[in-house]
Amino acid sequence: MGSIFKGKRILVTGGGGFIGSYLVERLLGLGAKVRVPLLKGNKKARIFLKDSLAKVEFVECDLTSMPECIKAMKNIDFVFHLAGFVRGVGYNKTHPAEMYTINTLINTNVLEAARINKVERYMFTSSACGYPLNAKIPLVEDDFFEGDMEPTNATYGWAKRMGEVQAKAYAEQYGMKIAIVRPFNVYGPRDNFNLEECHVVPALVRKAVEKWDPFIIWGDGTPTRVFVYVDDMVEGMLLAMEKYCCADPLNLGSEEEITMRELAEMIIRLSGYKNAKIKFDSSKPGGQPRRCASIEKAKEKIGFVPKVKLEQGLKRTIQWFSENRELYK
Repeated sequence: MGSIFKGKRILVTGGGGFIGSYLVERLLGLGAKVRVPLLKGNKKARIFLKDSLAKVEFVECDLTSMPECIKAMKNIDFVFHLAGFVRGVGYNKTHPAEMYTINTLINTNVLEAARINKVERYMFTSSACGYPLNAKIPLVEDDFFEGDMEPTNATYGWAKRMGEVQAKAYAEQYGMKIAIVRPFNVYGPRDNFNLEECHVVPALVRKAVEKWDPFIIWGDGTPTRVFVYVDDMVEGMLLAMEKYCCADPLNLGSEEEITMRELAEMIIRLSGYKNAKIKFDSSKPGGQPRRCASIEKAKEKIGFVPKVKLEQGLKRTIQWFSENRELYK
């Protein structure tokens, strides 16, 4: 894998963030020339990509501005669109209009700019949040639009659904080569550990490392999820862009389903937090009761098989946060 990326000029939206920074590093290793659009004043990207700064072209760009997107995409061959307005369940619940409007605007601008600049290949990053609340388990790609979503993530999920519709329409009308991936919960070093915005793994890791007493878990601990280590997610994205650029969505998930209680207990154990007192806060949203991916289609179409087991990935994540806590004070 990787022959199509060598020497290509590739733009990665969200390339200064969590998943994007890993993708940028992989693309550089494959011989690509990488450009990353950043909002003015974004310092985190230069921290995450500190070992690759000399090799990356950074351009100042607000993705909610069409003219800036068009300018940022000049002379680009491939686009990996990972950027979005992303927050945790709590923020999603209280800011539904922001979640929908900002994300649909970004998706539209980036895709249209890619069309105008005649990029060769494009990848849209969708989300498992778009699956219906009562979809059959495991979640299969064909059921994505078959019902209402879990309410706390609904407008973010609708933005992702509409992004997929738009990507398929552009492929049909303009003949664009577009890959569509649906990531399930991604975790690992460099994740967002800001408790007001972050997802469940970084929230629980931070509470364990900081030895919260009591150790508070949102919801009742019964919802289940699957988690994908960031290196495996990047591998899936690269494979999709290379082997399945046909506007047909692929789940990128894991087969290790785990309850929130079990996840918390594993993180507490791996962090060395002795005698933690777990307390469930049922006044807080717990999200969809069960979310488990079928990855059979991704296995068949692109050979995607996650390599990093959950316990191994959590150990790396806990160690990284323990060594970098000053970034989140």
